[in-house]
Amino acid sequence: MAHTDRQPAVSFRDAKLVVGGRTLWEHLELDVLPGEFVAILGPNGTGKTSLLKALLGLLPLAGGSLTVAGREPTRGSSTVGYVPQQKIFDADLGLRGRDLVTMGVDGHRFGMPWPTRAARARVDEAIEAVGATAYANVPIGRLSGGEQQRLRIAQALISDPDVLLCDEPLTSLDLNHQEGVLDLIDRRRRASDTAILMVTHEINPILPMVDRILYLVSGNWATGTPEEVLTSERLTQLYGTPIDVLRVRGRVIVVGGGESPDKSHHCGPTEVIAS
Repeated sequence: MAHTDRQPAVSFRDAKLVVGGRTLWEHLELDVLPGEFVAILGPNGTGKTSLLKALLGLLPLAGGSLTVAGREPTRGSSTVGYVPQQKIFDADLGLRGRDLVTMGVDGHRFGMPWPTRAARARVDEAIEAVGATAYANVPIGRLSGGEQQRLRIAQALISDPDVLLCDEPLTSLDLNHQEGVLDLIDRRRRASDTAILMVTHEINPILPMVDRILYLVSGNWATGTPEEVLTSERLTQLYGTPIDVLRVRGRVIVVGGGESPDKSHHCGPTEVIAS
């Protein structure tokens, strides 16, 4: 659990984000403590990925303030690690898994870094830490989704960041690979007190690890523990329409608008759902 005697790893104060002339969210108040795991939920288009871009220094706030480890976010900061949405690599791409991780050594500079002996040792350690040594020299496009995600995590963690941002890291992964990726992330935050902010539509796989939730809906937001946020009353208020929260065999299902779960517009029927 996060240590409350330290300054927040991430702090939003009366924060407002506008993209393309549209206000995605405003008056956001959120502190994320070192070692805390925060899930960012909500329908598509509500500013979840944009929030991560703000933390990466890629999108400026339209109002309020944002700090990461006590400073304003900047592009290429080693303070923040980033696992982006999964992309499909061409099977013929010559880039090896090791090369992908090496990019994290000096990711703020243009071009492929030329690693020193010390940097190569760091790359080897990062690859070993995520259990990817056996396929580190294989072209990245020939690896499975789970293998690629392990290497992306190694790339994100090689700078020893205070904050790790993950954007839909479980997409297209089977249950076994989901568990492997989540175990890596959870072990990292417990061992190094790294704050985790994870955008996901699949709350159930990470529910045992999550300390708090940030739920974004149409410019509105709510924060709290899963037990506080994932309730019929709270989500009905947030969406402005009747929402039912069901707990079935330890899984959370959120259904709204009188539709059946399989008619959800942004999630699968066994995860967080809102029609």
